[in-house]
Amino acid sequence: MANITLSIPEILHARMQEHSEYKWSEIARKAIEQKIDEAEFLDDLRAISKAEKEHKKGRTTSHRQLIKELGLENEL
Repeated sequence: MANITLSIPEILHARMQEHSEYKWSEIARKAIEQKIDEAEFLDDLRAISKAEKEHKKGRTTSHRQLIKELGLENEL
């Protein structure tokens, strides 16, 4: 597993130390993963929106091209 360094204000660090029962690295890891999932979901929505606009203009996209644009080649 890779390690990262996270800088936080001293006051926040002091507050975290008051609650040492929490695994702060696990909380940070989950928050980062959630944000990445959200970003990837938005990327997919943008690609779908782009394909819909192209379709309305009469410029259709094959399902293979859409799969490629969505980065799903290895998932199917």
